[in-house]
Amino acid sequence: MSSNEPARTRGRPDPAVAEIRVAVRHALGELRGGQPLGDEDSEQRDPGPLVLVALSGGADSLALAAALAFEAPRLGWRAGAAVVDHGLQAASATVAARAADQARRLGLGPVVVRRVAVPTDAPDGPEGAARAARYAALESARVELGADALLTAHTRDDQAEQVLLALARGSGTRALAGIPPRRGPILRPLLAVSRERTERACLAQGLEPWRDPHNSDPSFARSRVRERIIPLLEQEIGPGVAANLARTAELAREDADALDALAEERTAAAAGVVIRGDGEASIAVADLAARPPAIRNRIIRAVAAELGSQLGRVHTTAVAALAVDWRGQGPIHAPGLVAHRRGGRLVLRATRLD
Repeated sequence: MSSNEPARTRGRPDPAVAEIRVAVRHALGELRGGQPLGDEDSEQRDPGPLVLVALSGGADSLALAAALAFEAPRLGWRAGAAVVDHGLQAASATVAARAADQARRLGLGPVVVRRVAVPTDAPDGPEGAARAARYAALESARVELGADALLTAHTRDDQAEQVLLALARGSGTRALAGIPPRRGPILRPLLAVSRERTERACLAQGLEPWRDPHNSDPSFARSRVRERIIPLLEQEIGPGVAANLARTAELAREDADALDALAEERTAAAAGVVIRGDGEASIAVADLAARPPAIRNRIIRAVAAELGSQLGRVHTTAVAALAVDWRGQGPIHAPGLVAHRRGGRLVLRATRLD
């Protein structure tokens, strides 16, 4: 009997278990354009499409793995797991092996473990370096196994932490949109589920999650937000802060998606954009100046991206000033490009480091 049997044999599953299963069911349905595979289709597919869960052994990913093991066969999917050993703790190999064993006992397969090397001097710090190494390993496993998608166990609490960190850094709408529900083959079904519910789901199913000491290590910014800031906000403002921050991310994502779509439309059709094959692009100043700042700045960033440059807020506003606050200034030197005004056009040229 698998570890998730206790919740099944008592009749109706615990509400937390049911909530997570429903979230996984919807995610698998989304993978097939809202048309989940039924049993008949499953019999015709041999052996059936594969989906993986990114499993650390913590409560969030373990609850997600159990839900995937329950739902996937009923919808015609094969379900496996990918475990990443970051090698950052003395017992990391043991933790990874335990998580892989839990996945197999849940009925998941194939199950793979990938060990990664996390650089200690990365510009983004240890958190960013570990994240980059983890996603690279997960994507490699997904491609190697031929999986259609990878599910990760980010919760509503993770979303709230992400929004607070973005606010503290003075980020814009896209950053405030937080963790996206889907990015390419990566799906995050639990963004509306609280961490308390994943803990409860594990308890209800007799699953024993691993407690990552890094999650409470105050040397990490996210840990301080989790352990200190959000509890303080809940204490001083009242309950529901995490849920409201997650709701803020949803609203910000709606706005950011709409503005990005408008900017893309204007870039393609109405902003007088010309992109040449020699690393130079130009935008009609009059057309650009007529746009609201949110659209104008997105057009500039989109054109810069075509030239291989990712502009931040400071450089974007400096380039935009060539169109809306022209006083003879320039050129503007930004990472990967130089911008100047030539007559009635804003000219951006890619630069290369020799």
